[in-house]
Parts: sequence; structure tokens; C-alpha cells
Amino acid sequence: MTCLLDHLALSAATLAEGVEAVETALGLPLAPGGAHPQMGTHNRLLGLGPVYLEVIAIDPGAPAPGRPRWFDLDNFAGAPRLTNWIARTPDLEAALALAPEGTGMPVALERGDLSWRMAVPGNGKLPFSGAFPALIQWNGAAHPAGRLPDAGARLTALEIAHPRAEALRAALAPLFDSLPAALHEGPFGFRAEFETPHGRRVLE
Repeated sequence: MTCLLDHLALSAATLAEGVEAVETALGLPLAPGGAHPQMGTHNRLLGLGPVYLEVIAIDPGAPAPGRPRWFDLDNFAGAPRLTNWIARTPDLEAALALAPEGTGMPVALERGDLSWRMAVPGNGKLPFSGAFPALIQWNGAAHPAGRLPDAGARLTALEIAHPRAEALRAALAPLFDSLPAALHEGPFGFRAEFETPHGRRVLE
């Protein structure tokens, strides 16, 4: 099984707050995203070459989904921040068979010509407090990264801190030939470095 980094998720109490935080930190405009009616959320996006950054928040104009939202957004509070990473797999069921219990069950989603399946935990909470990635399988060749404007930003480093970093590393090992993130022991958190037209910038 070979999973790859697909995108990063930065959660916010409101989409406007998340957009402002990222545009201020990186000095770059975010592109339009869309809504996820099944989850009651909406997003904005930033292309990073083969991957992308997603700013996501609860959509106040959408009906409640009748289930916990992904990325534990129902319990999000505080300033906008990186909360999750999403890993792409060619075989979602096979990846889930290797993943820790609680990684989720496949949910089919689509927006326009984009079609994908994503493993969503029943309680909205991914293993290791969200340090374990959400798993996604895209249907067909269509992918957001290929259609987003190129603002000249690239992800150059991703770090994940967790108090059980070695257990997390062991849980990730069956899914990745090479980890796309550096793991460190410590209080849970993400740190991402980007090269931009304005120089090196950081999101946490």
C-alpha cells in the first residue's frame, strides 16, 4: 500500500476567519472552493503544485448533517489552525484494513465533475487526536490541485507533534513507503513551511 499526501486542512470557526488567517500568513489569495452538503461544511483552497491547502469551516447556511462532521469540526474552537492532513490512496478499503480502528467508513462525495470517497469516523474524530490522516480515494483523473490557480507557493516541510509519536509512526508505516511528514514527540500540533513569492512562510 502506497499512500501519498493529498492535502492539508486548516480548520476555522468561520470560513472568513480561516481565509483571512491564511491570506495574511502566506500573502496569497485563496481560490474558491465549494460546499459539502453531506457534512454541512464549506471551504476555500490554495494550490501547492501536486497538493493543496483546504481552509474548512461549518457552513452556517447548510442544514445540520445529522451526524458528526469530519475533522471534528463540531468541537472546533479558537483561532484558525492546521488540524488535519489527508492522504490519497488508490484503494480505500485496502488502506482502511491497514489503518487503526476508528479511521472511518467510506463516504461517497461529489462536487461538479469531482468525485471521491473519503473515510469519515463515526464520531468525527480521527485516531491520534487527528494526527492520523484522513484517507481519500479520488475517482477518475479529476483532482482539485490540477485546476487551482498557481500562486507560486509550494509546501516544503510538514511536521506533526504528538505525545505518542512513535506509536503514530508505527500506525503509519503500513500505509506509506515514505512518510511525507516529520514526526516529533510533544503536544499535538501541525507545522507547515511553504516557499512563496514572498519568501518562506509558516502555518501552524
